[in-house]
Amino acid sequence: MSTLLYKIGKTAFRKPGYFIIGWVIILGIVISMISINGVHISSEMKIEGTESQKVLDQLAKELPAASGGQGSVVFKAPDNERLDTPERTAAIMKGVSEVYGLDKVINPADYAAASQGNSSGTSAGAAQAMNMAPSATASPPPYGPFMVNNVPVPGVLISSDGSTALFQFQFTIEQSAITQDVFDSVIQSVMKVEEGTQIKVLPGETLKSVSIGVGSAEIVGLVIAVIVLLITLGSVVAAGLPLITALLGVAIGVGGAFSISKFVDMPSVTSVLALMVGLAVGIDYALFIVNRQRRMIIDQRLSAQEATARAIGTSGSAVFFAGLTVIIALCGMLVIGLTFLSTMALVAAATVLINVFVALTLLPALLGLVGERICSKKARAKASSTSEPSSHGVANRWVKFVIKHRWATVIAIILVLGFAATPITKMEMGIPGASSANLDTDARQSYDAISKGFGEGFNGPLILVAEPRNASAKMTPELLGGLAMELQGQNNVAQVSPLGMTEELAIFSLIPKTGPNDNATKTLVNDLRSADSSMAKTYDVNLGVTGLTAVNIDMSAKLAQVFPIYVGIIILLSLIILLLVFRSIIVPIKATIGFLLSILATFGMTTAVFQWGWLHSLFGFDTGGPLLSFMPIIVTGILYGLAMDYQVFLVSSMRESYVHGHRGTESVVHGYNQVSRVVVAAAVIMVSVFAGFIFTDDVMIKQIGFTLAVGILIDAFIIRMALVPAVMAMFGDKAWSLPKWLDRILPNLDVEGEKLIASLSTQNDEVKPISDSKS
Repeated sequence: MSTLLYKIGKTAFRKPGYFIIGWVIILGIVISMISINGVHISSEMKIEGTESQKVLDQLAKELPAASGGQGSVVFKAPDNERLDTPERTAAIMKGVSEVYGLDKVINPADYAAASQGNSSGTSAGAAQAMNMAPSATASPPPYGPFMVNNVPVPGVLISSDGSTALFQFQFTIEQSAITQDVFDSVIQSVMKVEEGTQIKVLPGETLKSVSIGVGSAEIVGLVIAVIVLLITLGSVVAAGLPLITALLGVAIGVGGAFSISKFVDMPSVTSVLALMVGLAVGIDYALFIVNRQRRMIIDQRLSAQEATARAIGTSGSAVFFAGLTVIIALCGMLVIGLTFLSTMALVAAATVLINVFVALTLLPALLGLVGERICSKKARAKASSTSEPSSHGVANRWVKFVIKHRWATVIAIILVLGFAATPITKMEMGIPGASSANLDTDARQSYDAISKGFGEGFNGPLILVAEPRNASAKMTPELLGGLAMELQGQNNVAQVSPLGMTEELAIFSLIPKTGPNDNATKTLVNDLRSADSSMAKTYDVNLGVTGLTAVNIDMSAKLAQVFPIYVGIIILLSLIILLLVFRSIIVPIKATIGFLLSILATFGMTTAVFQWGWLHSLFGFDTGGPLLSFMPIIVTGILYGLAMDYQVFLVSSMRESYVHGHRGTESVVHGYNQVSRVVVAAAVIMVSVFAGFIFTDDVMIKQIGFTLAVGILIDAFIIRMALVPAVMAMFGDKAWSLPKWLDRILPNLDVEGEKLIASLSTQNDEVKPISDSKS
C-alpha cells in the first residue's frame, strides 16, 4: 500500500496539471448536472414497515384524500379581546375558505364525497354519522365550534374565552411529499387575516419551511479552523492547502448529491450532515499529510518532491485506512433498512471517500505547484541550527506523566466518563418540535396557544383507521357511530371525530389529552393498536393509528430497536480493519472500549443539555425536549469513524516507532511526541467545524452539531491523548503481539512504510532513513 501511494504522490508532484485539471473537470460536471436537474430536497423521514406507515400506505391506496399530511394555524386576538366580532369573523372565514380552495388541501365536508366515490350505498349513512355531535364528557371542553351565521366552520374551533381560534386541516398528499410552494400558498392565504384586524396569525410547525445552507456560525467554525492551521503549519501557503482540498471535496460530494436529488429523495438534513463530516475529515486528512511532508523537509533535509512522495506513502496509508473506518461506520446504517438514513449515510460516506482521494491525489499535485515554498526560509534556518529533529516539550512531559501514573489515569477517566454518562438512563427519544422551539418563534407560540386554549393534545392529532376483521363484513353507519362513542370513552382521549367511511374501513380523528411527546400519548397509541383490546373484540375490528405523532412514535421505537444491531455491525467490521492495520489483538479491543466510554459520556451530556435544559441559554435554545430519534445512530457512526481516525494516526505512529527499534514505553513516548501536536490540532479543527452548527436555528442540526463536537472533545483529548498512552504503557511490547497462526494468514498492509523505506534505502544508500521523523 505505502509503495503504491508513494508512486502516486511522486507522479502527482511531478505532473500536477493532469490531477488538478481532472478534479476541476469533475467539479464542472457536478455543477452542470445541478444546473440541469436543479436542487430538490424534502423533509421526508419515512420509516418503512412501521404500523403508522402501513396505515398511510393503505389510505393512499383505498382513500387517497384521507392519507395526506396535517396542518394547523392559530388565530390570536389582542389581549382582553375576542375573535368573534363580525369583522374578525369575516376575515377568518375568508382565510379559511381560501385555504380550502387550494389544490392540495381537502375540506372535511369533502370526505363524504370521497367516501361516496369509493363505496356506493353508504354515503348517506356516513354523512349522518360524521355529523354526530361529540360524546358528552365529565365536564364540557374549554372550546367549541367556530360559528359564522350560526353555522360551524369546518375544521375551526374557538376557545371558550373567544381569544383563540384553531384551524386544523388536511392535505391530500403525504406530509413528506408536500412541496414548499404548497406551504407558501397556505401561509399567504392565512396571513391575509391579519390585514386591518389586529389578529395575530401563527402558522403551526407542520407548515415550517425546509431550509438548508451555511450561516455565520458555521463560517466562524471555519475561521477557527484556519487559525489552527496557521498555528500548526506556520505558513499561509501550507495552511491554505487543507482548506482548499476540503472545500473541493465537500463541493463535489454535496454537489453530487444535489445533482441527483431530482431522481433520489434527498432529506434536507443530508447535505448538512455531509458538509459537517466532509469539512472535518477533509481538513484533517490534508493536515496530517502536509504536516508530515514539512517535518521531513525540515528534520531530514529532504526535497519537497521526495518529502511529498514519502508523506503520501506513509501518512497517506493512515489516511486511507482512517477514511475507510469512517466509510464503514457510515455504511453500516444501510443494514437498518430505512431509506432516509441510507441516503444520508451514502452521501456522507461518498463525501468522505472523495476527500480521501482528494488528499491522496490533488493535495500532492498542489504541493507540486508550491514546491519548496511550502517551508519558509525562517523554518529551514531554524532547523539548520540544530542537528536533532524538533520535539514538543509539553507533549513529552504530558505523556511521561500519564505513563508514570498509568493506573490512576485509567481509573480517573473511567470514573469521570462514567459520571458524565449517568443522564443517559433518562434519555427520551423523539422528534424535537414546536414544544421545544424557541419562545420567540411562530411555531412555539402556536403550540403554546393551542395548549392553553384547547389542550396540549390538539398539537398532535391522531388518525385512526378501523376495518372489520371478517373480510365479508361491511362497515356500517351504526358500527361507525358505536366505535366513535367507544373511542371517546377511552382513557386520555379528549375528542373523537368521524372523518369518513367506505364499506371496507372508517376513519377517525382522535385528539389525545396529552402532548405529542408525552409518554401517556405513546401508551394510548399502543393501547389503540392492541388486537386484544375490549373495543377491538367487541366490534370485531382492527384499529390502525397514524398521523405525525404516531409516525414519530414509531420512528423512535424502530430506531431504538435496530441501534444495538447497528453498533454491533460497525464494531465488528472496524475491529477487522484495525486488526489488519495494527496486526494486534489488544489495540483494536482497547480502541473499541475507549470509544464506548466516550460515546456513553457524550450522550449523557447531550441529554443533560438538550433534554434537561442545562446551559440552554449558552447554546441558544429556551426549552429542553426529546433528543432526535435518529441522532444516536448517525452520531455513533460518525464518531466511531472519526475516533478511529485518531486511533490510526496516534497508534500507527507508536507502532512505527516500535517497528523501527523503540521498545516498551519508549515507543509509546516517541510515537506520541511525533503526532500529538497534529492530532490536537485536527481535533480542535473538527470541534470548531461541528460547534459552528450548534448555533443554527434548526434544533435537529443543533443537537447533532453539539453531540459531535462534545464527542470529539472527549474522544480526542481524554481517550486518545490520555487513556491510549496509559493503556499502551500497561501492555508494553505485548500490545503488538499476535498469534503466529494469525500472523501468517493476515496480509501485511505496510501502513508504517517499512517496506517502502527498505526499498528506497536499497535504491539510494545516501537517502537518510526516516525512523526519527514521524509526522
